[in-house]
Amino acid sequence: MNTVLLKQKAKEIRKDIITMIAEAGSGHPGGSLSCTDILTILYFDKMNIDPENPKWEERDRLVLSKGHAAPALYAVLSERGYFPKEELKTLRQLHSILQGHPDMKSTPGVDMTTGSLGQGLSAANGMAIAGKLDNKNYRVYVILGDGEIQEGQIWEAAMTAAHYKLDNLTAILDYNGLQIDGKNEDVMNIAPVKEKFEAFGWNVIEADGHNFEELDRAIEEAKATKGKPTIIIAKTIKGKGVSFMENKVEWHGVAPKKEEAGKALSELERSEV
Repeated sequence: MNTVLLKQKAKEIRKDIITMIAEAGSGHPGGSLSCTDILTILYFDKMNIDPENPKWEERDRLVLSKGHAAPALYAVLSERGYFPKEELKTLRQLHSILQGHPDMKSTPGVDMTTGSLGQGLSAANGMAIAGKLDNKNYRVYVILGDGEIQEGQIWEAAMTAAHYKLDNLTAILDYNGLQIDGKNEDVMNIAPVKEKFEAFGWNVIEADGHNFEELDRAIEEAKATKGKPTIIIAKTIKGKGVSFMENKVEWHGVAPKKEEAGKALSELERSEV
């Protein structure tokens, strides 16, 4: 793992997220910035993928269950070579390959259409079960939002994954503590998350979602765990990398205006790699 390279990639991806959402005039910067480092280490270090063959049957799969963070996924996919960066300017435009939520029929590299919260873990379960039935070695990763795990379907899927011993499945919780209506604990308290997933039969790992060394160790432990699925509870900061967006719930789904975008980009440019 090249930590310096990953930090450089994450920095460019955050800049692209700000630029594309500002250009579109709508989108979700807060949760896109919080899961950037998670997506970066997966696509640039951990996942077995081929950008020139997005439908390769042996590839690892990723389900972005928190589909409103699509700008982060799009920025990563373009940086990884799935499509030209110029496409990022078309975010949310009519007929664009980059809609407001991921669409597997439109965007190269998107493995599952998402956006209706709570459904991504079920889809990932299906992919993981298929891999077992077909004797494939691919792994399935699913990124969950913390507000999203208030959905009952998440826990049905959690029970299913443990029942079928889906050790080829790794869930990563983007645990930034905020959702559109405020703090998780005020809207619908999700704690204790670790103990709940353990009770459902999962291997649970806690990590700093912005520390590549910790994410590396957690993902490798997940790969080595047999007989049960793993969830990595990744502690993150909503709006990570832009000081006036960090831990601010109002940046959940509001696009920065031109002046705000310029300020954010300048700050990111000056940030350490």
